[in-house]
Amino acid sequence: MIKYFEFESEIEKVETKLEQLKKNQELNVEKIKKLNIEKEELYKKIYSNLDPWQKVQVSRHGERPHTLDYIENIFTDIVFLHGDKKYADDNAIVGGLAKISDNSIFFIGTEKGNTMETRIKHNFGMAKPEGYRKVQRLIKLAEKFKLPLISFVDTAGAFPGKDAEERGQSESIASSIMHFIKAKIPTISIIIGEGGSGGAIGIATSDRVLMLEHSIYSVISPEGCASILWRNTKFSQEAAKTLKLTSNDCKNFKIIDDVIPEPYGGAHRHPIKQAEILKNKITNLINELKSISIKELVALRKEKYLNITSDI
Repeated sequence: MIKYFEFESEIEKVETKLEQLKKNQELNVEKIKKLNIEKEELYKKIYSNLDPWQKVQVSRHGERPHTLDYIENIFTDIVFLHGDKKYADDNAIVGGLAKISDNSIFFIGTEKGNTMETRIKHNFGMAKPEGYRKVQRLIKLAEKFKLPLISFVDTAGAFPGKDAEERGQSESIASSIMHFIKAKIPTISIIIGEGGSGGAIGIATSDRVLMLEHSIYSVISPEGCASILWRNTKFSQEAAKTLKLTSNDCKNFKIIDDVIPEPYGGAHRHPIKQAEILKNKITNLINELKSISIKELVALRKEKYLNITSDI
């Protein structure tokens, strides 16, 4: 059962009526047809005009597809790789080898989990230093085999715990960013839900950075920003507006390269359709990036990120 947001109350009423009418579908054909049209119009009206806080809510929806969902629905011949070969295997970061269309690729991504059990297993998508060192290991493997790297970003941020700091959290993120910038392979990153702080940047410093339409990308969460600026999380909605964290904001500031549209109602209502849209986009981008020489690709990437602050 999909959870409805407060701003979807009209949609909820229509869908409740539809469920009741479907019990006697043969007697209510015209009414059902009329309500389905009304429902589609409501989805279009509401999801074409979401404000920043509403987009934050959609990006965090419990049924929104996560990294493992996209991996399963986009790739074939999947082989997962584990561990950083130094300390441990961080389940907040998943990665490995796969195929998309006729292309062999490496993939990485932050995984939040879908149930309480899996959320605890994946640490709610908050990676520790060993997670970012796993990323660096996979980048090196991708370079060795000269294969493109696809990364999926969905995290509130890197894990802020004492043990992570003791093992060099900030250094591991900085090293991941450096590995991405220097990587002698095509790289593509997609922000599929939340893109929070350095935890996101550590796996999103790619040749092409994309965002799903209702995902967010920000230096801090709205709640964190509100607690610092206003000392009260009640101002989270105001913070969301101020942070300019929506996909359109990020595109306007040239922080990302493109916005991937979501079906009306969000990716959580159309996971298979959303995966198909992403698959086509990734395939096209791989072919585009393969047409550029590696030397030029690395030079363009370095220029892009060294100059990004001057465009903001």
